[in-house]
Amino acid sequence: MYIKQLTLIVFLMGILQSKAQDRVTGRNFATRSEVIAQNGMVATSHPLATQVGLDVLKKGGTAIDAAIAANATLGLMEPTGCGVGGDLFAIVWDAKTQKLYGLNASGKSPKSLTLDYFKQKGMKAIPSFGVLPVSLPGAVDGWFELHKKFGKLKMQDVLQPAIGYAENGFPVTELIAYYLQGSYNRFQNNPNFKETYSINGKALQKGDVFKNPLLANTYKKLIKGGRDEFYKGEIAKIIDATMKKQGGFLSYEDLASHQSEWIEPVSTNYRGYDVWELPPNGQGATVLQMLNILEGYEFKPEDFGTARHIHLFTEAKKLVFEDRAKYYADPNFAKIPLKELISKEYAKKRRELINQNRANYNYKAGDNFAKETIYMCVADKDGNMISLIQSNYRGMGSGVIPDGLGFMLQNRGELFSLEEGHNNVYAPQKRPFHTIIPAFVTKNGKPLMAFGVMGGDFQPLGHTQIIMNIVDFKMNLQEAGDAPRIDHLGSTDPTGAEERDARGGTITLESGFDYETIRKLMQMGHKIGYGFGGYGGYQAIWWDAEKKVYYGASESRKDGQAGGY
Repeated sequence: MYIKQLTLIVFLMGILQSKAQDRVTGRNFATRSEVIAQNGMVATSHPLATQVGLDVLKKGGTAIDAAIAANATLGLMEPTGCGVGGDLFAIVWDAKTQKLYGLNASGKSPKSLTLDYFKQKGMKAIPSFGVLPVSLPGAVDGWFELHKKFGKLKMQDVLQPAIGYAENGFPVTELIAYYLQGSYNRFQNNPNFKETYSINGKALQKGDVFKNPLLANTYKKLIKGGRDEFYKGEIAKIIDATMKKQGGFLSYEDLASHQSEWIEPVSTNYRGYDVWELPPNGQGATVLQMLNILEGYEFKPEDFGTARHIHLFTEAKKLVFEDRAKYYADPNFAKIPLKELISKEYAKKRRELINQNRANYNYKAGDNFAKETIYMCVADKDGNMISLIQSNYRGMGSGVIPDGLGFMLQNRGELFSLEEGHNNVYAPQKRPFHTIIPAFVTKNGKPLMAFGVMGGDFQPLGHTQIIMNIVDFKMNLQEAGDAPRIDHLGSTDPTGAEERDARGGTITLESGFDYETIRKLMQMGHKIGYGFGGYGGYQAIWWDAEKKVYYGASESRKDGQAGGY
């Protein structure tokens, strides 16, 4: 008992240590100023990827060209978060048509793998690693769809910077080395892992110059053969052969039939700002649901970090995540009452369930209806903007590395439910529930902000906090990302593997919230925890139409950098 009390005291003392900086401007938690530029802006989670994106813009490439180039570079430099073995989602503002476009470049489950297979094996959930959670990688098709519609440079010019780094090497950062060590511990005995992601069989360390010639060759094949090389050519055949060798189900036939989908983004208006997300199979609409609920309360700039702010935010999240667990899935397989879920009327009904002075432990999904990741954003001199997110899931992915290709396949299939009748229940050729979500903000029909916060289930919470920080708490773009963050654990999971915590779950807080606030939250019935490293990775670009400049912001919790010219 004494140890538990001592641990809590140490934690609370840490919370009291605000992230104050010796800066003469901005909030005390701000880590840096916004980047401001006139001609273009790139914000990614790695400085070298940001520079690659800027170089592409300076060569006359569009924001979309630059985003693809940066994404290809991140797949090399940050394989713990993304790569061509994963999926991609994007929202694009096209300056020519003055319109937003949404792209769902997520892959489906294998045709030959059935729900009966899991039942016969007695499985209650799809495993996290190995061949069973592997779903079709959609990122490459996403690149080529984006490039075909909005690109200007040749794909060779877009992918060449990443190829150069893959062949000549780049120094591994401290943070990526940390995550790679965990992946090494987990996957070091998997076929092809050490050959692809180690130096002389040892885990990569900070400052090691790492090369991935296999990935360079894969990128070269894409330049020569286009997207069909990945889905119908030699790469597809190698993936098929590797899966067969390891007892998997993803096949050449699955790859050959894949196609990304252009979709309509969905939105809600939050205090005059139109916030845009992509519809399911992703979780973006949860952001709109949360904002609709929170719009019913007044928040002033000085309310940031108060017990009332954290309490209402958490209760809104708990309500919305029960809807997420019940309804969000592939719309081609399930009827999702999306229009109702993101309506102001529904938000009003859900808001009435919130006690402003007490935590609720028993929220359920609404009814009676008609029935590790990287994020980046880029803007160019012509006014085009892209909000792009791409991921393998659970860091590097499944642990399955196709022979000689230099990348790992994703494990998104883990996010299916095995419960019959559930919207998200496993089925062949179905897209799983997805956590990765890009976001965009417009005002009066004009582009304002491309932004995102990577981080699994935290992403909707991150998006909502960024919007509140800017709109309600009057923070600038960088402060909105630097502000201490709030997370909540304990909601029902879309896989059915985790049920709602009967004690209302746990609020986890970053350092920067004072003891009196924590004490009030406990008195309201909340359980408070702590953690580090799980609060997302933010990037954002803001367009100031009056001054004709872009503002860029990046994540201080990662290796992020915003750069402009």
